[in-house]
Amino acid sequence: MFRGSGKAESALIVDIVTIFPQMVEPALAEGVIGRARAKGVVDVRARDLRAYTSDKHRVVDDVAFGGGPGMVMKPEPLFRAIEEISVERGAPTAVILTTPQGRPFSHAEAVRFSRMERLIIICGRYEGIDERVAEALVTDEISIGDYVLTGGELPALVVVDAVVRLVPGVVGDDASVAADSFADGLLDYPHYTRPAEFKGMKVPDILLSGHHAEIARWRREQQLRRTEERRPDLLRRHELNKESTS
Repeated sequence: MFRGSGKAESALIVDIVTIFPQMVEPALAEGVIGRARAKGVVDVRARDLRAYTSDKHRVVDDVAFGGGPGMVMKPEPLFRAIEEISVERGAPTAVILTTPQGRPFSHAEAVRFSRMERLIIICGRYEGIDERVAEALVTDEISIGDYVLTGGELPALVVVDAVVRLVPGVVGDDASVAADSFADGLLDYPHYTRPAEFKGMKVPDILLSGHHAEIARWRREQQLRRTEERRPDLLRRHELNKESTS
């Protein structure tokens, strides 16, 4: 299994292996990820899988053994991609495959990946990838939900977005990250900004009071209420975690 070795120049290096790099690169150039890349805090790149083929037609898929509909991504280009990226960038700490068959992606998973040095994300396509790639190279199979997309590029971007923002130095206010939904197992509290009244709707008086302890208490109450209403499963898990650590 691959293990990261040595310290990377950027806090996190990520390579996304895809047959549609032009679908991935524009998203990486914008917003928080784009700014983090420009500052050199993270180094995230899209890699064209077809660049790792050896035939003139740059074929990355073939029919499935045993028959059946659809095509399967070939093992040779994927093995070559992982091997060459590892030589160029250093051995990855984790190789992630985005697949509906993976375990559900969560905040805890994002935190775990954000503490690693080098990640490679393989974007699945067609009916899937040759199983030998998963067996020999992949360390983590990740799903972003119980549904099927046309490919793994969008899930890969979801994973990268959730992971990169947790890297120190990426988001200007670390406190805002710590207060996010799911950071402590609960949903976030409601947020308001100016004006204090808009179309007859007023900001709760407590938020205008200046009493920080009371505001903190109100926000915690809102977190618990909102989680109970919208995600009672999270609230039960939160209570169990409190019991186990007390």
